[in-house]
Amino acid sequence: MKRRQVHVAFGVAAVVFAAASIFEGYCLHRAKQMNVAITAAQVSEATGNYPEVQFAHAVALARKGDYEGALRAYKILGREAPDAIATAALFNAGNLQLREAMKEGQAAATRAFPLIELSKQSYRAVLRRDPEDWDARYNLERALWLAPEVEEQQTERVRRDTEDRVMSTLQNTRAELP
Repeated sequence: MKRRQVHVAFGVAAVVFAAASIFEGYCLHRAKQMNVAITAAQVSEATGNYPEVQFAHAVALARKGDYEGALRAYKILGREAPDAIATAALFNAGNLQLREAMKEGQAAATRAFPLIELSKQSYRAVLRRDPEDWDARYNLERALWLAPEVEEQQTERVRRDTEDRVMSTLQNTRAELP
């Protein structure tokens, strides 16, 4: 009886280890396919079904200088990829937009204001996913330094000024002069 239990336990362990080795073999095969596809994505326009390959293709487009294509690929990955790749894609999209805005130097930052605002949105999306991402914090701070946001007090003052200037359109009301 005891001998039989030992043999059953050994058989179960063998089956579990065999299943684990088959799974690891599948993962290795998939990793090799992905590496081949990433290499092909850096050389040509082909993209694979894996998000990692699409990310590598977007990086290759950015290195070539294809701003529109790389940004499009990063945005798609930011919406559809798994969390880690989506976060990296959003971060790279923000970097790409900030680099494009800074192409002509800091003096041209006012003309590139929309790109800086888009990069701030990308960095904020990264920080919503991972609040501990210090690289995104630093880049957001740099983008805020280039294009500071309007403070709440200024917007409140503008709102009060416009409210004071509003004239009534009701009949039989008097507009008092100051």
